[in-house]
Amino acid sequence: MRHRILAASLGVLICCGFAAGKDKKRVLLPDDVLEARTVLVVIDPDAGISPESPNANRAARENVEQALMKWGRFELVTDVSSADLVITVRKGNGKMAQPTIGGIPQNNRPIIFQPTESGGRAGGSRGTPPTSGDPTAPRNSDPIPQVEVGPRDDMFVVYRGKRENALEAASVWRYSGKGALNSPEVPAVDAFHKLIVEAEKQQNSHP
Repeated sequence: MRHRILAASLGVLICCGFAAGKDKKRVLLPDDVLEARTVLVVIDPDAGISPESPNANRAARENVEQALMKWGRFELVTDVSSADLVITVRKGNGKMAQPTIGGIPQNNRPIIFQPTESGGRAGGSRGTPPTSGDPTAPRNSDPIPQVEVGPRDDMFVVYRGKRENALEAASVWRYSGKGALNSPEVPAVDAFHKLIVEAEKQQNSHP
């Protein structure tokens, strides 16, 4: 009888421990990501140019930048060394494999300035030495035909910035979906916005 009571007590403790572990909420976003205030948006360096829609990735990047400016939380910057976060975008076309043109730099941009309600956005190089692995650094390469295999849907991936080879590290968050980078809604940015709001609520509930 005594052994049965002991076994039953251990079973209750195990169940309680399992329930406590199950109820413990997963951290949605780490503190350094919630503290981020600068962001660099680039086309995924592995993405080629589609002969059918040669400007698709550039348009997706512009859509994301405009949505971020409308949100107003982040300042858009032009290099990894000054970006708290780096966001890569890649337009999908519903196919797992498609012919594209590789070897063409898509993240080199001239110096521009766009006035906005929240201040403005500068684009292009600031003359600072590029960080190793910076996707905006000038590259000399020749166009090559290739078959690109990847996700069918739009991709939006967030990495930590201010480091070398930022895109080779583990990503902070990923979002994929059909039309996720389309304007004017830009669902990927909207989902990231909602995630940050929820993460901040979670952070404030555990001071």
